This record gives sequence, structure tokens and C-alpha cells, in this order.
Amino acid sequence: MSTLFEQQQDRPLADRLRPSSLEEVVGQEHLLADDAPLGRMMKTGKVSSFILWGPPGCGKTTIAKLFANVAGLYYEPLSAVFSGVADLRRIFDNAKNRKQLGKKTLLFVDEIHRFNRSQQDSFLPYVEDGTVILVGATTENPSFELNSALLSRCKVFVLKALKKEGLERILQKAESVLGHPLPLTFESKEYLLSLPDGDGRYFINLIEAIEQYGADEPMTIAQVSKIISQRLPLYDKDREGHYNLISALHKSLRGSDPDAGLYWLARMMQGGEDPKYILRRLARFSVEDVGLADPNAVTQAISAWNTYERLGSPEGDLAIAQLVVYLATAPKSVGVYKAWKAASKTAKETGSLSPPMHILNAPTKLMEELGYNAGYEYDPDTVDGFSGQEYFPDQMHHCTFYKPPERGFEREINKRLTYWNNLRKQKKCQKK
Repeated sequence: MSTLFEQQQDRPLADRLRPSSLEEVVGQEHLLADDAPLGRMMKTGKVSSFILWGPPGCGKTTIAKLFANVAGLYYEPLSAVFSGVADLRRIFDNAKNRKQLGKKTLLFVDEIHRFNRSQQDSFLPYVEDGTVILVGATTENPSFELNSALLSRCKVFVLKALKKEGLERILQKAESVLGHPLPLTFESKEYLLSLPDGDGRYFINLIEAIEQYGADEPMTIAQVSKIISQRLPLYDKDREGHYNLISALHKSLRGSDPDAGLYWLARMMQGGEDPKYILRRLARFSVEDVGLADPNAVTQAISAWNTYERLGSPEGDLAIAQLVVYLATAPKSVGVYKAWKAASKTAKETGSLSPPMHILNAPTKLMEELGYNAGYEYDPDTVDGFSGQEYFPDQMHHCTFYKPPERGFEREINKRLTYWNNLRKQKKCQKK
């Protein structure tokens, strides 16, 4: 028969390190402190349903379980991945029975975003009448993944990825439970702390892997890297991480920061993003955010795209990196972008107006007699190469949609537009 000490040793390290009180939870003081939202909820006893939104390994499940214990609620855990309608019915029926006996139920739903819309709707009556206190855990943005009806009945609390200080506290507790420090040099310990990307659960698994290796001497970084697998980047290319990182890349380029641009590009590439998606967005950036401030930007974008198509990864990755640096360091202009929006708006408002007769072709005798093409001046044939004629409908005034800023190549465009505008005014005066 094994002793109590041996039974403790057989338990996974994560189970042995699990906090026994909310005060022991690491890194979420902004929610759990006495004057924080969950802390106040516990102090006042006014418990309501809420959603815990945060990255993996930040303590969502632990917080829910400890919260139920402190509040004196029956803890009912459920995984949205492995459960269906039958499971929900059983849980709601049991919760009703407990309610009649004076015992409330805290229903913890892990990965609640995995439930479809109708399944989420099934929670509503039981949350409203107090049959269950719903605590949902999700790694995805609730605004996109949860019904608005359910969200309106639940508070949303955002949990943070663990910082280095929090990971160090976990390491100290682990070494206390193990009864000795991990066999690591200072450098390898710092390396270990850099690996989990804020995921406490993953960090504990790393500690356990090193402990089980049983090294007699302090291990170097090279030795540590051999016995643990590198954590994959926290990135889901089908969900919010996808949109957050492409947004970060775009805004870094708009802010003319090539280093930040390269960083976010590397994050996306390492996370498994499709390079062609990135190239498509960069091509759009070249015309939307750089535009005619540097007309070569779109040429560079298409060239990088073609280069990647021919080389593939990893050789073609450098073409994308080069494009990111080019776009980040190019002058920026939304002159054409704004002009196109303004022109589109005006076109919708005046869509029934015909072009002026002098710019309409006259392929038949009848059309010529009706005045089609009458008075049209062929600009390249004029003295100035510019006729100054009007090209908007007769019922409209001349509109100015394109207003280029004074930077990059658009400085030259501004000179041309100013020259032509002055010529147009002169020619109008001469006709009068």
C-alpha cells in the first residue's frame, strides 16, 4: 500500500499546484482583488452570471471552481466540445431540483463559444430565473462568438496572459512542492520563463518535463531545448488572432515602422497564416495607404506576390519581408482613396445625368446632326496639350474629388493639377 506522500508524488504537478483559494490565483488581481469586479461580487454576495474571456492557461477554470466554493454554489462543469442538448437538459433538470432544495448551481461551461446559437439560446430562461449562475470560459472575443441575448445577461471579465512575475511565482511554488530548485543555470531559467507565452498551464508542463528528466547538474539552454518542445505561437488563423495580427501589421506600416511590421509579419507566418492572404492585404495597402505618394508601391506589391508564387516558402518569405519594409518606409497618402469614395457618393446621387454632348462619339450621321461630339477638342492636338473643356454633366458644377497631399510623388501631381486649373480658368475667361 502506498503512503500519502507517495500518492501526492503520483499526482500531476498541475494538480498539486492548483490554487486552493482565490488569493492564490496568479496574474488576475485586476479581477480578484477586494476592490475589483469579482472581488466585490464575492464581498457583497450579489452573484450574477459572467463570461471569463482570456488566453489559454490564465486560470479561467480554476477561478470558476474556487468562486463556486467561496459562494457556496454547487459546481457543475461542462465542456462545450463534448456536450450536447441532452447534457444540457440533464444539467438544467438537476439544477431545478437543487433550487427547490435551496441550493444554487454554478454552471461552468468551458469553451462556451463552441456552442451554436440555438444551444446558447437554451441557457437564457435558466439564467433569467436564477436556476443556474452561468460562468462561461472562452478564448475568443465574446462580441463575435456569443449571442447578444446571452451577452446582455452576463458580465464579461477579461483575463490577462501571465507576465514574467506571475510565472516566477508559479516556479517558486513548484520548487517548494518538489522540495528542491529546478536544475537550471540562470540563463536557462530565463529561457524557460520566455517559452510559455503567458500560458501558466503550459509552463507547469515544462517544469514537470525538466523535473522528470532528473538532471544531476544545472542544465544549459541547449539541454533544456532538447527535452521540451517549443510552444507553437498563440494564433488561430480562422478567429480573432487572425484579425488582430493583420490589423497590427497594417497599422505598423501606416505608422512607418518597418521593425514592428516585420515582427507582426513573422508572428503571422510562424502561426501558419497563408502567405497569399498577407500578400493580398499588402497589395491593397499599397493602393489604399500609399497610393500615388509612391506609384511604385503597387508594382512592388505585385512583384513580391509573383516572386513568392515562383519560389514558395521559405525562399519566397523574404520577398514578403522586403515588401513590408518598402511599404513601411514609403510616403503615405489616402488622396485617391478619399477621391474614390467622394466620387462614388456623387455618382449615386447623380446617376441619371448624361455626359455632355461634346464628349459623346458620333458614329452615325443622325448622331452628328443631333450635336454628338460637336465642339470636342482633342487635347494632345492643342497648343498646351490641354483644352480646358468640361467633362462633367451639364447639370453639374466641376467637382474636385482628388486633393493630393504635399508629399512623395503627389507633390509633382499637385504641380500638374495647379497648372491645369490655372489654364482652365484662363481659357474660360478667353471664351467669355
